Amino acid sequence: MLLPLAADWSTVSSLATGAGTLVLAIATFAAVRSSNRSARIAEVALQEQRRPIFVPSGFDDPMQKLNFSDDVWIKAEGGRAVADLVDGNVYLGINLRNVGNGIGVLQGWAVRAGQTLTSQAPVHMPDEEFRLHTRDLYIPGNGVGMWQGALRNPQDPMRAALARAIDEHAQITVELLYSDLTGQQRAITRFGLVPITTESGERIRVASMSRLWFMDFDGPRPDSEELNDAIAAVRALTGHQAAESPSAPS
Repeated sequence: MLLPLAADWSTVSSLATGAGTLVLAIATFAAVRSSNRSARIAEVALQEQRRPIFVPSGFDDPMQKLNFSDDVWIKAEGGRAVADLVDGNVYLGINLRNVGNGIGVLQGWAVRAGQTLTSQAPVHMPDEEFRLHTRDLYIPGNGVGMWQGALRNPQDPMRAALARAIDEHAQITVELLYSDLTGQQRAITRFGLVPITTESGERIRVASMSRLWFMDFDGPRPDSEELNDAIAAVRALTGHQAAESPSAPS
């Protein structure tokens, strides 16, 4: 009778040891997972403390003024943009507000004549179209600053297109590439330099924003085939309803 009893106790002891090991493993896994989650939350919180987000400034924000290397000056009131043609050269500027918490550093810019609709161009301009800045431009977190860019090369086809847009008081699209102070968290914001003629006859430009892309991960509106299909479906539905509606404008 003693041998079976001893065997049973040995089995019970082994099972208890195994159960204890399993419980310890589960507890360790849960602790590691919780620790990783906490570390990820802390990392995201730190990123948001350093992330810049550029948008047009408000109309009540202060005027910004900057000079170019060839001693040309531009200025823009709050919420406005600039597109000047001086001696055949194109000078552009936007009064910006950084609504993010971190210092923003302007890295590059791309430009096109005309309006760029999201439905027609849901992705930002190609990387090879971006021009690097020759001077450092910083905008503090929750602060106001100004972007500037110039086209002077007579052989640059974009220069001629922008010169025509300025003469005709047509819209211009600018995309700005910027990062945080460490060169990370790169983002691109698409701006429109919208022409307006005031009641007094003055021709000005108002800055507008249409898209924001985060370069390190999907932003608030990630580019995808599904998004493009959804936009196309909405445009088709809107056009169909407008065509059937007797009160729709022609």
